Amino acid sequence: MIAVTNRKLCERPFLEQVERICQMHPKALILREKDLSESAYEAMAGQVLKICGRYDTPCMLHSFVEVARRLHHPYIHLPLFLLEEYCGKLNDFRIVGSSIHSPEEAVRAQKAGAAYVTAGHVYVTDCKKGLPPRGLEFLKEVCTKVTIPVYAIGGIHAGTGQIQEVMDCGASGGCIMSEMMKI
Repeated sequence: MIAVTNRKLCERPFLEQVERICQMHPKALILREKDLSESAYEAMAGQVLKICGRYDTPCMLHSFVEVARRLHHPYIHLPLFLLEEYCGKLNDFRIVGSSIHSPEEAVRAQKAGAAYVTAGHVYVTDCKKGLPPRGLEFLKEVCTKVTIPVYAIGGIHAGTGQIQEVMDCGASGGCIMSEMMKI
């Protein structure tokens, strides 16, 4: 399971929530606070990376490539448009992930150098109100189009069997945002 942050959903101080998540030892944490200014994101990332480091939780910084470089952090997660914009210029990162919303985008992300993709949204989610989920057939198709790991995202809840459902479709696991911000 990969935890994805959204500080606006927290019921306690954000850094305290990050610590609670890291205590659960997720596969990784994606620091997805894309509404922040670059300087605010950098300050937050510095604090979050310290917490993740204490628990050996890999942290993927999200979108802010230059922040990751200034912090000498080797993990970055990018929307597909940024991945393609930076294509060939990310060799200083050990792991680069990307968000995709179609099988074709998954192929483009792999070609642009992504080591993994998050694919969604798979289930109904409050984060995408009014948008129908893409569903498990979408996820199966994505998984057949690429050789890199695929992680489902969108409406996934722990303990419901959804993680097993997405893995049965060929995904390597799932990402959880809302629930992780409220545990």
